[in-house]
Amino acid sequence: MLEAGEKNKALVRRFEEAQTKGDLDTIRELLAPDFVDHRLFPGYEDAGCEGYIQFVADVHAAFSDVRYVIEDQIAAEGDRVVSRLISSGVHDRGEFMGLAPTGKEFKMTAIVTHRIEGSKIVEEWTEASDVAALTQARLEQERIERERVEQELLGPV
Repeated sequence: MLEAGEKNKALVRRFEEAQTKGDLDTIRELLAPDFVDHRLFPGYEDAGCEGYIQFVADVHAAFSDVRYVIEDQIAAEGDRVVSRLISSGVHDRGEFMGLAPTGKEFKMTAIVTHRIEGSKIVEEWTEASDVAALTQARLEQERIERERVEQELLGPV
């Protein structure tokens, strides 16, 4: 029989696999109804379990080849699991958080802590590189659009 820490690690691995597959039913099964995400993206604030599920659906609507790969994982104090993971996908399907599809691979690293209670994930904390990458992508997109408008204003040369 697995000890509690190993069971919790297995639950988190199943959760990350469900995110990779876009398996919203499994995600819903693994999240507690009163789930709290302590690092919310704009538009998903205070959305709880259903907001998290919508975020995953939106990721899969905007990105192909989505992957969440756990590089390291430890069962921490009591009911917590800490994972170091790499998340990636190709932004080629649709707009995401105001960014038009780029066709480029988006990759981020993250340290994620999950708190487990009664075989459900009740809380998640994330420290990740994605905000900086999204900001850089948005600035690049704005630069390209600004150059396009400037060229239109100058007209044919």
